[in-house]
Amino acid sequence: MFLGIDIGTSSSKGVLTDARGTVIARAERAHEVSMPHPGWVEHDAEKVWWADFLALARELVAAAGGAALEGLAVSGIGPCLLPADVEGTPLRPAILYGVDTRASVEIAELNDEFGARAVLDRAGSPLTSQAVGPKARWLARHEPDVAARTAMLLMASSFLVHRLTGRYVLDHQSASQCVPLYDLRERAWASDWAERIVPGWRLPELAWPTEIVGRVSADAAAATGLPSGLPVTTGTIDAWAEAASVGVRAAGDAMIMYGTTLFLVQVLTDPRPHPGLWGTCGTWPGTYTLAAGMATSGAVTDWLRKLVGGEFTDLVAAAAEVPAGSRGLLALPYFAGERTPLFDPDARGIVAGLTLGHGRAELYRAVLEGIAYGVRHNLEAMTEAGGQAGRLIAVGGGTRGGLWTRIVSDVTGLPQQLPADTVGASLGDALLAAEAAGIDTSGWNPVVDIVRPQPESVAIYDEYYRHYRDLYDRTTNIAHFLAAEQHRAGAAS
Repeated sequence: MFLGIDIGTSSSKGVLTDARGTVIARAERAHEVSMPHPGWVEHDAEKVWWADFLALARELVAAAGGAALEGLAVSGIGPCLLPADVEGTPLRPAILYGVDTRASVEIAELNDEFGARAVLDRAGSPLTSQAVGPKARWLARHEPDVAARTAMLLMASSFLVHRLTGRYVLDHQSASQCVPLYDLRERAWASDWAERIVPGWRLPELAWPTEIVGRVSADAAAATGLPSGLPVTTGTIDAWAEAASVGVRAAGDAMIMYGTTLFLVQVLTDPRPHPGLWGTCGTWPGTYTLAAGMATSGAVTDWLRKLVGGEFTDLVAAAAEVPAGSRGLLALPYFAGERTPLFDPDARGIVAGLTLGHGRAELYRAVLEGIAYGVRHNLEAMTEAGGQAGRLIAVGGGTRGGLWTRIVSDVTGLPQQLPADTVGASLGDALLAAEAAGIDTSGWNPVVDIVRPQPESVAIYDEYYRHYRDLYDRTTNIAHFLAAEQHRAGAAS
């Protein structure tokens, strides 16, 4: 049997599988992010990452009932910045991925220092709130005592691997998102730039997600209930583990992950830098990926559900009765700014066209449609970058119920394949652990359904999409003014 455990933004999940990919047991723990200041989003690594891992590992080991465990892989949100001392003890809460926008000054500064085009060419991605480099410089500037004691740069997966095995190691895919500290074409740390941004920091060793980099120590076994000596792979960022869980590994394959945020990963055979996307190493040697991420998706639907009351099943059923276009509503889903391809942390959510005749069903559908327009915008950017058209495979909690995936296929005009299991990254982790043990995983998690676009809805959404793009352009100055007012109000409080 194989274990996979993933640390997500709002929950951690784990699975126990057999060698055929059958899920034997599942476990989940919910948690919260901390937002101590406007634009800051953090996790306490001890109270969230390690505590969740302990609970999930113990539950899944018990579910194994004494059966032999052959491997463990972990994944987590990223890229993150967790500064730790020489023992791997966290020195402050982890600064999360692109939803944390504190380092805007440092982004501009590093673009001036290295050149925006040079960064894109060497690192494969532009400098944005997703990048680790600017956050590291922010740390040095605003928390110099912490920066001075920092001996390790950890993420969720590498923190767990170090705690379990003592190895200080990071996978190439995660490292390639430490812009501009990693050279994408050389597949190595950009040591000259790193020395200017994080002088004196020892960067982790590099390995691939399917490599076994250590074994569970006796101390870790006592704490977790895992068997001492259990092989542990390098791990990776959750979206790439999720892509692995649904067989996204051939050139042109693309995953759309419906979660708290929405993420897209497309596999390439060579780097394709694009200023509106993230270019990274792939999960397997010899592959690269284009990645895109929206700042919110499920987070907005959950916000709306809490606002209007009721259950998701009721909202989905009501929204399904509303025709395409939500009876004349158009939503920009930028409730936490937007990541790709806009890279605008000060974008804001808008619902245009509201009348007294609209209700919660129209609002809910309009939000789903707005997110779908964002998916189309990102897919168009991937095509522009030279991404190869191939399969689009859906995964994540948002695939349940059928409405959201149908809207996305109608908006994009593309079919989506649905796998047998959409449990996500933790299943991908178990698959990577199995591959590291030499197991053939080609039969894991087969496609069981296809969502096909409806021509009559495609035509309607084509017109709405044009206005969606126009609405952002025409309201940017207003959104930025309001964002500045929100920042000012937050600072004052």
